[in-house]
Amino acid sequence: MNRLLIATAAIALTAGGALAQDVRLGVSLGFTGPLESMAPSMLKGAELAAKEASGSGKLLDGGKVTIVQADNTCADAAASVTAVERLVTSEKVNGIVGGMCSGETIASLERVAVPNGMVMIAPSATSPALSTIEDQGFFFRTAPSDARQGEVMADIITERGIKNVAVTFTNNDYGKGLADSFAASFAKKGGTITITAPHDDGKADYSAEVAALAAAGGEALVVAGYVDQGGSGIVRGALDSGAFNTFVFTDGMVTQALVDKFGTELEHSFGQNPSAEGEGRDAFIGLARDAGFEGSDAFAAESYDAAALILLAMQAAKSTDPRVYKDKVMDVANAPGEKIMPGQLDRALELVAAGTDIDYVGASAVELVGPGESAGSYREVEFKGGTLTPVRTR
Repeated sequence: MNRLLIATAAIALTAGGALAQDVRLGVSLGFTGPLESMAPSMLKGAELAAKEASGSGKLLDGGKVTIVQADNTCADAAASVTAVERLVTSEKVNGIVGGMCSGETIASLERVAVPNGMVMIAPSATSPALSTIEDQGFFFRTAPSDARQGEVMADIITERGIKNVAVTFTNNDYGKGLADSFAASFAKKGGTITITAPHDDGKADYSAEVAALAAAGGEALVVAGYVDQGGSGIVRGALDSGAFNTFVFTDGMVTQALVDKFGTELEHSFGQNPSAEGEGRDAFIGLARDAGFEGSDAFAAESYDAAALILLAMQAAKSTDPRVYKDKVMDVANAPGEKIMPGQLDRALELVAAGTDIDYVGASAVELVGPGESAGSYREVEFKGGTLTPVRTR
């Protein structure tokens, strides 16, 4: 018996004599719901970081990462709370990549993560309300706040010579926060909003909403919605009725799924979504291609970075306990230190274990500011010829 115990312990020990710590990493995304077409690439982004860290053999003295998925539906706060509660209490995860949509993220953070001392890093929850939420240091996000997106969208519209627009937004924290941010920025630039109208997701008919927008008029219709739900329903109704033929799309709409739905009908339309450029993004797209998915898909890069930051913070803290490693997230994310790109987690884990500073740049040019959120850059896109085409990064 003693020999068996000694042998078992020897297997668990690394050459340095420390116990390997395995990691259970939760991924809370809307695998069903209004952004379900985005979730697969986001999951693959997180899985890619987990596989890279596990394969290095350097994470927490040889620990391995297991991904545990949860469907938060993106739209149903109660369902999200239940999903995240399962991750925390039943699955015993050590950290969570998520949530995905702002409202459900707020609910699961306030009702589950903070009370249970669980770190969440959201790759796509963008409501300005998350900047001031009482998170006790457990919440971060690799996507920028919509306070910034509102400014960028106002710049793009103004530069294209459009002076008045109608606005429709999905009736939740994300939609309202973005609509308010845009309205303030557009007004400062002398723009006019003819109407700002919410729409609910999950309806079969949006003719009443489209009629109200058409009556108000505008050179373009800003759609702050979800591509797999009401946002596309509004666009379909507007195109069929001839109410608008120029649309401005926010990040919840800018995906290949939008092009698949409308093709060349979007010839005059444009929009923006969070996206970086440079060495980190290029490296991630190459890694994603090798792994069999499209790295330029919305929020795939931010999901890779969210997972990587959790694992690097654990390494810095020498602990999988969220209450301990939460204080290391900002340290590994920001300067000073050696810059770390996608595909370099092996090197990063080695440096952190040696007590050397790193500056994690990652796939989305990570730089966490203020309350632990991305400073952010945005990709302006067009849809000419039925193709989603990047124009420039802002």
